[in-house]
Amino acid sequence: MKVILKQDVKGLGKKGELVNVSDGYAKNYLVPRKIATFADAAAMNELKNREASKAYQLAQEKANAEKAAELLDGKTVKVSAKAGANGRLFGSVTSKEISEKIKETYDVEIDKKKIVSEDIRNFGTYECTLKIYSGITAKLYVVVGE
Repeated sequence: MKVILKQDVKGLGKKGELVNVSDGYAKNYLVPRKIATFADAAAMNELKNREASKAYQLAQEKANAEKAAELLDGKTVKVSAKAGANGRLFGSVTSKEISEKIKETYDVEIDKKKIVSEDIRNFGTYECTLKIYSGITAKLYVVVGE
């Protein structure tokens, strides 16, 4: 008998999956405990709609990530920081500051966790890698000045 799981079941499947189980297991355990529902026409239609919606959402996220990568690839962001007498910064330029400058300059929101850069503790130009989405990256140059 085919059922659609409403929650994760160890050894059987994850929430939202269509699984094939024995009739007794479905009728006496899964359905009465509201762990699963019978896979009738309405439930199957709802499952297909949910999967289509999820696929559409993923496609939209990927398209937006590709646009952002195309816009930011090879661009430069200028960050100002205070430094001591020998040109060494007080502290360092963090990925949070870079993320804020990207938002301010190019109006693209990039999470600070997706910015990979070396320690920026001196003035100069540094190369950062933006891991925007799975398999989509962009190179960004950060110019640190006073």
